[in-house]
Amino acid sequence: MAHNCIIRLEGVGVAFPRQASLRRGEPFWALENVSFDVREGETLGVIGRNGAGKTTLLKVLAGILKPDRGILINTGHRVAMLSLQLGFLPNLDGRDNAMLSGILMGLTRAQVRARFDRIIEFAELGDFIDEPVATYSAGMRARLGFAVALECNPDVVLIDEVLGVGDADFRAKSAAAIEGLIRSNKTVVLVSHNADTIENLCERAVWIEQRVTQAQGAVAEVAGAYRLSAASPPGDGSGPGAPPKV
Repeated sequence: MAHNCIIRLEGVGVAFPRQASLRRGEPFWALENVSFDVREGETLGVIGRNGAGKTTLLKVLAGILKPDRGILINTGHRVAMLSLQLGFLPNLDGRDNAMLSGILMGLTRAQVRARFDRIIEFAELGDFIDEPVATYSAGMRARLGFAVALECNPDVVLIDEVLGVGDADFRAKSAAAIEGLIRSNKTVVLVSHNADTIENLCERAVWIEQRVTQAQGAVAEVAGAYRLSAASPPGDGSGPGAPPKV
């Protein structure tokens, strides 16, 4: 059961400069007005279609991006993304990148060294662990990033839906590790565009659409509103951006 609020977002917006010459000078708002709480010990689902701002939101929660407006309050809890290869440098080998990534996630050098064997075993990189990360496939980099983040044992775990990388055996292993986190008392934020995934794994949900919070609350109600929106034809007043019904 979830307890007190440990992370709070109030009216959070994140802007990036535009590259197109016609609109240069006008920022692109990847998030415009996002508000919700993360409660200790819960599994919170963040649901939304591609382009809704979910990846940007995860980076805000992880402290990688700072909001350009609004408020983010973290009451002193360490947050890690399982899908992010934090600090990976292409010219360094897997061991050095695992060390750097672990330090960036808050571990000491000694703590990372103590976890090296488990990191290498989980990532299943074999001799590639001593090769430059520049030679890795995207799946290999993601596996190493997942393994490091898993061993960092953060207070809050952020899980992106794009985590399904590698062969079937590795996907099954990573899914089992995620399910173990969710069954524990760990605080988990799970991002997905799939309503079934959110309903099956989460206790509460937040629906992000068109870069704003559309609804939050009981997972069945939020997932139901999301499904109705997805099934509604454009322009009928019930699609994305319509007033939330939850």
